[in-house]
Amino acid sequence: MGANENGFSCRWGPEGNFGAASRLIEPPVVAHTAGQDGSFKLLDGHVRLHVLKEMGETSVICLVATDDESFTYNKRISRLATIQEHKMILRAVERGVSEARIAAALNVNIALIRQKRTLLNGICPEAAELLKARHCPINSFRFLRKMKPLRQIQAADLMIAANNYTVPYVEAILAATDSADLVDPTAKKATAGVTREQAELMRSEMANLQKNIKLIEGALGPDHLRLVVAGRFVERLLQNDRLARYLDRSHGEILSEFRQIVAQLSQHVPLAEVENGESA
Repeated sequence: MGANENGFSCRWGPEGNFGAASRLIEPPVVAHTAGQDGSFKLLDGHVRLHVLKEMGETSVICLVATDDESFTYNKRISRLATIQEHKMILRAVERGVSEARIAAALNVNIALIRQKRTLLNGICPEAAELLKARHCPINSFRFLRKMKPLRQIQAADLMIAANNYTVPYVEAILAATDSADLVDPTAKKATAGVTREQAELMRSEMANLQKNIKLIEGALGPDHLRLVVAGRFVERLLQNDRLARYLDRSHGEILSEFRQIVAQLSQHVPLAEVENGESA
């Protein structure tokens, strides 16, 4: 198979069904065949290639891999977050692409495209910024819209802290929200199966969780700096050959742990950055 730059860009649904406007979004991945110039081996995208052949296409843009490990591509697929998808749809609409054409290209119902286009209506910019890289269900935003901006930010913080963006969790946050923090206080309804006392307890627990989050955020920076400085001190100790030999001979497990700490810190924090922090 050859990788031809005159190919086109397309995508289809799970069943391989195409509309006339469909376009491929994830190109197939190929690698050079050893010893054969101009020849490529397909690593990822076998179904896409099959459908392209059925459509009568003779060329397609491909990604050329530097190795032939197909599992790498399947493992590292990064799906668009909900808000990123919303922004892409908005940009397409602003450029004159109709909702019907976008729906046909993505093989989805046009109503879903409309939902995604208006996703951030009623969502404050700060909450949207917090959730922009999160995979948050569309219906979760429906409950966020019922809250005032400050409460939306608090709800987003709680979702991130719990790593939970599901509709039931956001609905629970809404149930624990005071009427004064709702866009329409008169529309607040009692949650089925939750008594007034339980709702009050949920509000109290949510408030405590939020305070704890702020305390942790305040302590995280200094604690991390102390950890890095201590790690660099251990690194310098291990550069002493006599000390390293003694630990290796008498405390092998401790030496192994020290080396793991130093190796992990070296991956994330350059030494110059730590020295600047120490001098500050």
